[in-house]
Amino acid sequence: MDENTKQFREEFKRDLIEWLQLEDKSPADIVDDAPIFGEGMALDSLDAVEIVVMLQRKYGVPQKDFEGNREVFATFATLSDFVQQRRTK
Repeated sequence: MDENTKQFREEFKRDLIEWLQLEDKSPADIVDDAPIFGEGMALDSLDAVEIVVMLQRKYGVPQKDFEGNREVFATFATLSDFVQQRRTK
């Protein structure tokens, strides 16, 4: 992983913790290849909606980019890479 990706993932982890008010989590607790939903970060569909809204606001990723694209939410790494590639801000 290159340095830009590493830095972006660290920033994105801090953002997720803030957006979802995960007070019991730190960036080190978010494992790149762990599932976001279920046993991984234990997020649910309402969290997914919140993430999409915040990604649109902070990074300029259009909501339509997520439609029909569930695999993007497989792991933190897949979501982070998707956002990094599509961000406009």
